[in-house]
Amino acid sequence: MSFFTANVLTVFPEMFPGYLGCSLAGRALTEGLWRLNVTNIRDFADDRHKTVDDTPFGGGAGMIMRPDVLGKAIDAVYREGTRLIYFSPRGRQMTQRLVETIAAEGEATFLCGRFEGIDERVLEAYPFEEVSLGDFVLSGGEPAALAMLDAIVRLLPGVMGSKESLTEESFSNGLLEYPQYTRPAEWQGRSVPEVLSSGHHGKIAEWRLAKAKELTKLRRPDLWQAYLETANKREEVNL
Repeated sequence: MSFFTANVLTVFPEMFPGYLGCSLAGRALTEGLWRLNVTNIRDFADDRHKTVDDTPFGGGAGMIMRPDVLGKAIDAVYREGTRLIYFSPRGRQMTQRLVETIAAEGEATFLCGRFEGIDERVLEAYPFEEVSLGDFVLSGGEPAALAMLDAIVRLLPGVMGSKESLTEESFSNGLLEYPQYTRPAEWQGRSVPEVLSSGHHGKIAEWRLAKAKELTKLRRPDLWQAYLETANKREEVNL
């Protein structure tokens, strides 16, 4: 049976598994479909105060996580050949494609920074991939790690009840997801589109694809442009 191993380095180990201990992710963790190894970075500090940070060279506000402490923590859990991720606003944006790739690899180590960040030499000494959730700043990498693990775990075999749920979601085919409806058929004067009650699977699929394209073009022009470019490349290959 395949599973995923997540190694998390943090100064706040009590944040894990957090909400990932609930619902489907929590059940999957209990059943061994994924493994979570949480390491407290402070355990690798040498002084009695378990200090992991210090003032920045050159001056400036805030504190920087020390390379000597981080290096020992990384060496204790990182396995060469697996992915090493540091959450940073300057990193590449997390996407569904990246999540799918990491999930398929079976193991990754996540470093959650704090304060004003980590010593640059740590990023030079290890094959880190810097990843960002978006153009905003968090107090630390823990929320980002939880979000990425949430996205990874739900892709693992046996976690979600239906494979169709994964293939029809936003970003799975480069488009945002089409609108969804359920009972009652009429609510506050609003009716469910007739095609969804027609029983004609072909027409339903056409409607959903058209709506997905419409929403993507309107709300995410960047995704829409990428979708068009991918479609054009497919056409060129099939010529």
